[in-house]
Amino acid sequence: MARIPKELVDQIIQTADIVEVVGDFVQLKRKGQNLWANCPFHNEKSPSFSVTPAKGFFKCFGCGKSGDAVRFIMEIEGSSYPEALKYLARKYGITVQEEEKTPQQQLEQNERDSQFIVSDFAKNHFHRLLQNSEEGMSIGYGYLKERGLNLSTIQTFELGYSLDAWDDLMKAAETAGYDKKYLEKTGLTVIRTDDQGADTGRRYDRFRGRVMFPIHNIGGRVVGFGARTLKRDDKMAKYLNSPESEIYHKSDVLYGLFQARQAIRTEEVCYLVEGYLDVLSLYQGGIKNVVASSGTSLTEGQIRLIKRYSDNVTVLYDGDAAGIKASLRGTDLLLEGGLNVRVVLFPDGDDPDSYIRKVGDQRFTEYIETKSQDFISFKTTLVAREASGDPVKKAEAIRDVLHSIAKVPDAIKRQVFLQQTATVFGIDEQVLITEYNKVARKPAPRPGVVSNGQQPGQPAAPRGMTHEEEIQALMYGADPSELQSAGINNTAEDFGEFDTVPDVLQTCEREVLRLMVLYAPREVEPEISVAAYFMSQLDDAPFKTPLFAEMWEACRQELLAGRFPEVRTLVQTEREEIRSLITDLATERYEISPNWRTKEIYVFNEVDLMGQACENALRRLNKCNVQREIIACRDALAKPMEWDEMVMIMRRKMELETIDKELAKQLGTIIPRGN
Repeated sequence: MARIPKELVDQIIQTADIVEVVGDFVQLKRKGQNLWANCPFHNEKSPSFSVTPAKGFFKCFGCGKSGDAVRFIMEIEGSSYPEALKYLARKYGITVQEEEKTPQQQLEQNERDSQFIVSDFAKNHFHRLLQNSEEGMSIGYGYLKERGLNLSTIQTFELGYSLDAWDDLMKAAETAGYDKKYLEKTGLTVIRTDDQGADTGRRYDRFRGRVMFPIHNIGGRVVGFGARTLKRDDKMAKYLNSPESEIYHKSDVLYGLFQARQAIRTEEVCYLVEGYLDVLSLYQGGIKNVVASSGTSLTEGQIRLIKRYSDNVTVLYDGDAAGIKASLRGTDLLLEGGLNVRVVLFPDGDDPDSYIRKVGDQRFTEYIETKSQDFISFKTTLVAREASGDPVKKAEAIRDVLHSIAKVPDAIKRQVFLQQTATVFGIDEQVLITEYNKVARKPAPRPGVVSNGQQPGQPAAPRGMTHEEEIQALMYGADPSELQSAGINNTAEDFGEFDTVPDVLQTCEREVLRLMVLYAPREVEPEISVAAYFMSQLDDAPFKTPLFAEMWEACRQELLAGRFPEVRTLVQTEREEIRSLITDLATERYEISPNWRTKEIYVFNEVDLMGQACENALRRLNKCNVQREIIACRDALAKPMEWDEMVMIMRRKMELETIDKELAKQLGTIIPRGN
């Protein structure tokens, strides 16, 4: 692949606004200096995904993913570094000049990119056939026009047509220079096998004589296709979809989301339908915040996609009783995913596509606004009606509704739904609550997890310090009486001092590194920067922790090149461990409440006391290194040796203990009792 010049890479990175880039995919809400959201990379119900605008990076405290705008696009799109750069360049109108590449050179970039490229070629090929071939115009375009779709909608969704021929796409792709193995990997062509399953060497197009619906991922790249036959043949499936591939996972894709994502965020609600034509008809009718599960059961991955853009979803049910019952489980998953769920039921025999064509855009919009109801109320009424007059069915229906209510995360909403359910079924509310408590009973603790015996509603019992808190107390000087009240005695043995020194050392090394990364240009004192102070006080390799040593060397190289180390520059590394470390160092999980300022309480921060912060960080690091050397002396003295050597080691140990006590005095920390 042609190399993108470094100057252009720097321009793209400097131009890309991390808030805008992430905001295209995730609902961000400001909290203090940072913006927060539910992580798009793993399933969670409370936000742990943070974006720091000032430093230009993101960090998830749940799954640990982190990086800058380029890395975010790589992770969310599954794209390579150059592809992510080009994505951002397109977003910000930056022209990327590259050498001309043959189709085969493009395919050699990597397997995933090759499949994206071949899928894009197929999409363009089908789109051209729909508009320019005789068969495409008369059959494919004629069908879409009959369904009321205009040219603008066809072009927006890049609809197409596959000729009724065995090898039209295969021949076109091979003529253009594409490797047939990528046609097979994406499922565009099928390998014919014999009765024993052996490859016969014959290939044919999967899609033939069908209207083609390209399926885009959230970034707009084609990952697969849905295809509808126009033949009246009971033996042939009406719809045929691409098989799963490296780039297409049905459970993580929603049809139309690429086109709908901005409207969903703006309207603060997502309309969920079943089929491709439902999406197309509603989008054309002005309801652009609509997506489809494409006829598959709703999955957790699809629910996470919706939640990136809105907490509100309205499911549009076909007027078909059997279809409604089959969809109820998927709607329960929406509740479990923390979404606010409403439903609209269309008249019997109608689906969203047929109904909007029947009544028109305005009346359709009015219908879904007036007929929308919360899902629990809808389900309660539905199952109560079906169970009417049958006590056994009624009991089953009540339990079914209670299972749905149990999936609602909000306690107040659950209480309201329980009251409504009791009214609809004509059952005493307290009896219903008792049954609900059985349904909603939490699962037993996992093996190996010890319960603290705390009863619901009781405050948590006091606890002793954690291992990490003990280390912090040792380092930063907790009051001895406070430690004793927590059940910890102020002795080296109780702290496990000589077992935990490596942990303390890592904490101390990390603090020095954090100050260097965040504040390198700031002055410790006039004309002496943080970077200059640490470099003058520490040698070239001051850290024992390998990852920290590698990070320190990266900072040192930046300084040798005449630049202060910056988060925006350092975070561009390919090393996941380094990126994660940098974002950890630069991200504050918690911030001081602004209410303190309104109450005229001023809290000093480390920027106000930079000199003291750096000096103390260095003292703590030195103290840890001194204690490590004391341990080494003790270990040495435990072994047989010559008298002169033993005297030398004992003197060194005494010198170190004196230094250790002096450092402890300067820090105001607890001085460990000697042995």
